[in-house]
Amino acid sequence: MAERKPTPRRTPSTRSPHVRTARPVGGSSPSRARRASVGISSSRASRHTAGGRGGRVRDTRPASVGLGPLAKGASSAAFKASHAATARAANASRPKMRQAPNALNEQVRIPLPEGKHTTLTRRQLIVGAAGIGALFAIGAGAQVATTAKEASSTVATLEVSEDAVVSLSDEGALSAIEGDAPLALSGEYKLPYGSLVWANSDSYAACLLPTEGADPLCQGAILNLSDGTLTTILEAPVSTERGFDICDIRCNEHGVVWTEANCLSGEWRIYQASASGTSIGSPVLVETGTSDYEIPYLCTAGNRAFWQVVPASSGNASAEDSLLKSASFGSSDIREDWRSRGRMGTAPYSTGNEVVITPRVDTTGVYYQMTLLDADSGSKKDELTLPTPMKPLDAGYVDGRFTFSFDASYQNQGGLSGIGTFAPIDRGGSSGSEWFCFDRNPTAAPAWSGSYFMVKSTRTVSGIDFAARTYFTLPCPDGCDDYGDFLASTGTHDVIVTYLGMPSDDDAHTLVRVWKA
Repeated sequence: MAERKPTPRRTPSTRSPHVRTARPVGGSSPSRARRASVGISSSRASRHTAGGRGGRVRDTRPASVGLGPLAKGASSAAFKASHAATARAANASRPKMRQAPNALNEQVRIPLPEGKHTTLTRRQLIVGAAGIGALFAIGAGAQVATTAKEASSTVATLEVSEDAVVSLSDEGALSAIEGDAPLALSGEYKLPYGSLVWANSDSYAACLLPTEGADPLCQGAILNLSDGTLTTILEAPVSTERGFDICDIRCNEHGVVWTEANCLSGEWRIYQASASGTSIGSPVLVETGTSDYEIPYLCTAGNRAFWQVVPASSGNASAEDSLLKSASFGSSDIREDWRSRGRMGTAPYSTGNEVVITPRVDTTGVYYQMTLLDADSGSKKDELTLPTPMKPLDAGYVDGRFTFSFDASYQNQGGLSGIGTFAPIDRGGSSGSEWFCFDRNPTAAPAWSGSYFMVKSTRTVSGIDFAARTYFTLPCPDGCDDYGDFLASTGTHDVIVTYLGMPSDDDAHTLVRVWKA
């Protein structure tokens, strides 16, 4: 039987984007087809002397590594479910095609204690965020990690004593703010149920919108945070070959970067484009790879797009270096910003004009060093090294200080032994005299708005004022998914963006909420 040729796909238009307004609360109902499946959303950089009783650290920069060729690759996109019917028809005479991408279920790796991990399909991530509660279950079941230390005379690491840490659960440590939260709701916008949202800008948020079919599986859009205008900038993948789908996207005021991955071949591609408001320029291909490397994590900072290339732990490139790379929006001037021996510890985090990464220190033993890089120049601005074998789930930099989170407990590490999100209380940064621990299972990196440290809690998003020793929670509407509000913002901003799933027989949608101090 002759193989049936696939129908050519339409290249997304960059000149005439599809513009619509995100439905205000009370708007019309989406189709029931969007509610068919629900998945999991997860959403993911030199001090020398000690200060007070909080911590001490000195400059420990990895030895530079010369530039060399990058092996191509990353893990394949996990959209098998959406393409199953097409794949069966196209490969009826070639049954081996279905078996080729054995890494289809290895697209998103969720770290577990003691070096273990679980995996989620990209399909699960894209079609809904209601399963975020599973992440809490992972954290709740985290085992205690050991502290097998390796001696090194060249690495100075952060040390925090137990009495230097103030936790949310400590009786009398913080008081709740009575009445309305200090952040006022300035906008509520309805998106298709299962949409994912990322914001590191006061003006725009990047959105991944599920479609009603499988070709394309998703579309890329930009949401104007001031008026709710939703502009579809990618109606279909730029890649015209069968099997490619849009699986990740980020944006700021200057441009957009996104990933397209192929579940049939295991390939992935990174595109980026300049942006003016909600219209984008011509897409520029800046990186390609296969399943030897994981699908890169993305972020935007300043006038550049960033992506992190990490070898798959069990692939042909497992012994290769990890790299942070970037390019100016709309340009192919690719720059290697950092090279790390082995796998980096966290996804890149955008502060707005800077990027935080967690490479490994080039020394014996495994030490993860949170590193802050200037987006425009790529130069290092700050660093903080954690003791071995501590590996953060997320690392960020807000209000002049590093933040990090652990989803596992570590024995004999003083104030850093527990699960939670950590940040210095005062502006002394990593050498601050006191540290704060938001002792809840972390599922999103924190942000900062005004005087408030914003953190995703079990069901709500909370804000902590370190100076006043007060906290508040953003209320969740009735009838939302179990995971509640999810924090979409990173960095320091006047505007904080959250989103949550609202399942309903008549009006299922993703509710995006914009908050201002």
